[in-house]
Amino acid sequence: MRIAVLGAGAWGSALAISLCASHEVRLWARRREACDELSRSRSSPYLPEVPFPDALRVEPDLSSAISGCDLAVVATSTAGLRDTATAVAAIRPRIDLLWACKGFEQGSRKLPHEIVAEVLPGAARTGALSGPSFALEVARGQPTAIVLASRDAAFASESAAQLNSARLRIYSSADLVGVELGGAVKNVIAIAAGIADGLGLGRNARAALVTRGLAEIVRLGVATGGQPETFMGLTGLGDLVLTCTGELSRNRDVGLRLAKGQALPDILRDLGHVAEGVQSAASVRDLAHGRGIEMPITQAVCAVLFEGRPPAEAVRQLLARDPKAE
Repeated sequence: MRIAVLGAGAWGSALAISLCASHEVRLWARRREACDELSRSRSSPYLPEVPFPDALRVEPDLSSAISGCDLAVVATSTAGLRDTATAVAAIRPRIDLLWACKGFEQGSRKLPHEIVAEVLPGAARTGALSGPSFALEVARGQPTAIVLASRDAAFASESAAQLNSARLRIYSSADLVGVELGGAVKNVIAIAAGIADGLGLGRNARAALVTRGLAEIVRLGVATGGQPETFMGLTGLGDLVLTCTGELSRNRDVGLRLAKGQALPDILRDLGHVAEGVQSAASVRDLAHGRGIEMPITQAVCAVLFEGRPPAEAVRQLLARDPKAE
């Protein structure tokens, strides 16, 4: 296949490196100076230890990047999805398109599939790539399994089979809403897990947060149209475990730093990467509130992020909740 990967951050670069082993891949970055640097260094500044394959083509012009390609993969943050998809629509409105971002758009509080439907209504076939996947490990070729979800089940199955490889195993799903909800909410729970780890609460506490966090994901996901079994799979339990326990997790890192007393603006400035859980937390909380769904971990994270509640106090209030049947 001829594939255009749109977005040259850590995840976009990792996907381009991985897919280049079996496909003709073009990697596009929004800023021309970034493309020039990628062409010169032949590596991503986010993944400097993994050089670009010789076959990977860095393309500074969006029109050239998607011209003649069989598939476009938007690998920006969710904040960059609308602008990128809008630019693609102006050039090839009938293109097959996947996105590899998670979370809600600030302001509109839309999920990625809602953004794409709004700005690319004529797209031929669309879907999401999601699952437990640190970019560095994908770029290194370490075994990873993710999910390709689309409301067009045939497209999901066909594309997953074409993109699947020995190192990047891709499963298909027709539960687009469930896959996206799982990918969004797990980042919020990962902030809570980081707070618990940063406070030194131990592995028991982390296990409890992961388990009860999964319960929150399932409640909200099913209420918004997701299938229960989706949340027991890669984009539910799998992604949650990785993000809550992995040393490469940006969202867990936010929680660790909050527990140490760092201010959120300083954390986000120093992080150098997008932590989608911070942007998604309020959207998740409000979506749950609108549907009458109880999500105490999410509410506690929002209290720390946006209301100035000390992390230790948020944990104390969680633990003080009345016991109930699991």
